[in-house]
Amino acid sequence: MTTAIFSDPNLLAELKKFARTKHLKQGEVLIVPGDKIFFVPIVQRGVLRIVRQGEDGREVFLYHLYPGQTCAMAMNCCQSHKESMIKAVAEDDTEVLQIPVNMLEDWFKYPEWKAFVNNTYGNRFAELMDVIDLIAFHNMDKQVQHYLQERARATNSKTIQVTHQEIADELHTHREAVSRLLRNMEQKKMLRLGRNSIELLNF
Repeated sequence: MTTAIFSDPNLLAELKKFARTKHLKQGEVLIVPGDKIFFVPIVQRGVLRIVRQGEDGREVFLYHLYPGQTCAMAMNCCQSHKESMIKAVAEDDTEVLQIPVNMLEDWFKYPEWKAFVNNTYGNRFAELMDVIDLIAFHNMDKQVQHYLQERARATNSKTIQVTHQEIADELHTHREAVSRLLRNMEQKKMLRLGRNSIELLNF
């Protein structure tokens, strides 16, 4: 996947020399809040789910990272020497390329890398604005629907293995509210509820 993103032979040579590959099983956590960031992950295969977690442990789902993408928040923490503010979880079996922190600025001498970083900030900012819009201007049912659609798209499956409590945690709301909304959506034939699973009928 890296060769598909970059074509500069000198940059590719440095990636091969300094980057390390890490394999994650589904559900495995790559980064948690408070971690000191020593690398920036570029997804090679699979999907990472990025979640903002507050000091009180409450969470908000932000976005997914797909092959060829990296996390702007991880980059920002690296460049500002701050601890991680996010949790990164493997949505499926996932492979990431770990870029050492000390190479981020040094590689700005390569136009492809500079464009990659700038595009990353732009794309992630747009996704964060979508999340803010959902929270500020839409009812919880729209937030739940968006969350389920994003999880289904990330795994390329209409059936999501998730509990009502997990959804509530990542949408920063109460489990009872999520369960009520899911039952309403089931009555509207939008989904089918199972044991710790949800099947989207219009995916």
